[in-house]
Amino acid sequence: MSLLTIGTVAFDSIETPYGKAEMVIGGACTYISWAASYFTKDIHLVSIVGEDFPKSELDALESRGVNLEGLEIVKGGKSFFWAGKYHLNMNGRDTLVTDLNVLSDFNPILPEVAKSSKYVMLGNLTPNIQAQVLDQLDGSQKMIALDTMNFWMDIAMDDLKNVIKRVNLLTINDDEARQLSGEHSLVKAAKIIHELGPEYLVIKKGEHGALLFHGEEMFYAPAMPLAQVFDPTGAGDTFAGGFMGYLASTNDISMDNMKRAIIAGSSMASFCVEDFSLNKLKLLSLSEINSRMKGFKDLIHFDLL
Repeated sequence: MSLLTIGTVAFDSIETPYGKAEMVIGGACTYISWAASYFTKDIHLVSIVGEDFPKSELDALESRGVNLEGLEIVKGGKSFFWAGKYHLNMNGRDTLVTDLNVLSDFNPILPEVAKSSKYVMLGNLTPNIQAQVLDQLDGSQKMIALDTMNFWMDIAMDDLKNVIKRVNLLTINDDEARQLSGEHSLVKAAKIIHELGPEYLVIKKGEHGALLFHGEEMFYAPAMPLAQVFDPTGAGDTFAGGFMGYLASTNDISMDNMKRAIIAGSSMASFCVEDFSLNKLKLLSLSEINSRMKGFKDLIHFDLL
């Protein structure tokens, strides 16, 4: 089944305790599309870039089955740019530069073929832009997922809640879940967030894995223990891409399959952090992904006496 993703396609400059990467490819839509492309070859990307964005990167996306009809390229414009420096523990980071550039005028127009996509991943953007996308869908969707962040909770909570009530699944981190719900307990937070509209909730906990909530059901997937984490940038978006790509490929939104999708997303995110930018994601094989997913299964499986 087809997957539609909306978000940023951008440049990043990143500094971690293990090195620097200047003006590398980033953006939520980019990570989502690359991760999803290992599971499905029917992906529609909607975003905006300037003329400075490398054609070779766009060609690489197209070679992975990503339809770029919905990508606006602004003549003479500059692409969105973010620079950040990670703390020694790799959990916190400081934003050094945020240049919206062409993103400040982003007005997403969905190609006709994308309006009927059965799976939709709304990357982290302003709630109003996310609502614009929802207004253009044809209503035949099986799963609409939304990612957001505490910044929008701080400045546009009402708009954000209006969008949240229109989606099937919300994906946020643990701090954002607590802010959105007003509850410290993530179990209590999930119940409150369900009342806002989405029947599914994924709470990302970084190096501590991810939680999936659906009604009274709950599933926890740990993060894969890694010898080295070079760059956490894009890990959450890579998780979303693997998760939604897996769902689109199987066309099954049962709770059991959602659990498998969580493992698919976690596996892709574990690869992402092993190198800067898209370096690791571009070189994966299906056998590596299957092996990593089996590793997750072995990590959490046990038999009761």
